[in-house]
Amino acid sequence: MARAAQSKSETYERQTTLGRSVTVSGVGVHSGAHVTMVIGPAAADQGIVFRHVGKARAVGEIRTEIGNIGATELCTTLDGDGWSVATVEHLLAGLSGLGIDNALIDIDGEEVPVMDGSSAAFIAAIDEAGIVELDARRSYIKILRPIRVEVGQSYAELRSCEGRRLEIELDYAHPIVGRQSFSTDVTPELFRKELASARTFGFLGDVENLRARGLARGASLDNALVIGAESVINPEGLRFSDEFARHKALDALGDLALAGLPVLGCYRSYRGGHSLNARVLEVLMATPEAWEIAEVSTQRLPRRRGRPGAPRKMAASAR
Repeated sequence: MARAAQSKSETYERQTTLGRSVTVSGVGVHSGAHVTMVIGPAAADQGIVFRHVGKARAVGEIRTEIGNIGATELCTTLDGDGWSVATVEHLLAGLSGLGIDNALIDIDGEEVPVMDGSSAAFIAAIDEAGIVELDARRSYIKILRPIRVEVGQSYAELRSCEGRRLEIELDYAHPIVGRQSFSTDVTPELFRKELASARTFGFLGDVENLRARGLARGASLDNALVIGAESVINPEGLRFSDEFARHKALDALGDLALAGLPVLGCYRSYRGGHSLNARVLEVLMATPEAWEIAEVSTQRLPRRRGRPGAPRKMAASAR
């Protein structure tokens, strides 16, 4: 049995799903293809599952878990049996940010539509559907000891803290971006206010090279912040003075959703991105003494250790 959630700022002790199915359509930022996606309810403990519904092939499923992470160069891709789905991070950030544990996502293409480059359209769809609680306790991955991954000058780490928190720092040589930092606790209310509308960004000078590689075919001023030599060229400008750092935090939240359960801890990165986000999760899963599965409750429910999914490969070492 399910019951309606009480408020937009609520942090749920029970698992949640959508109240009904909703449809979202748009273009893929890299493929340029038009995609229709239906986000619908799912049973407790099912997690977030993508299902391919294209006419040319049988329906296939991909669960959002570490073992299914594919390419992470410019977006996060999930690989399944004979198909893949790219640019999942903004949708997963929306689901995670609003506290949705279970959803079935039927998609007729192989890239989640980029919409305006943020999570805002997905939040609007979720609000249209409503959020309901299920009769099953929510579990978390609780960080017990620090995990750190370093790649060149970049690093990412997970540390113990009472809630869910992001601390993100950028350092670009370009004068429009420069060095920015952004930190926030992750609750539905703060996600809506601080992160959901922060847009993806790219540099005008990279567009020709990306398109020559078959990427950014759907990118435009309608779905990305485009940085020129001296300014952001989007006519409306920035939504936040630190929108670049906020979007990197949004990306990190979406990538962390690939742990399979909400991560109860602080995620900090410097000069990070999708690849680094994925690598720190892989190292975490390979270091079972650094975490446990916990049910967070005012009644202090018993906790149990375990692994929600084995990593596909070890990419770095814990420090």
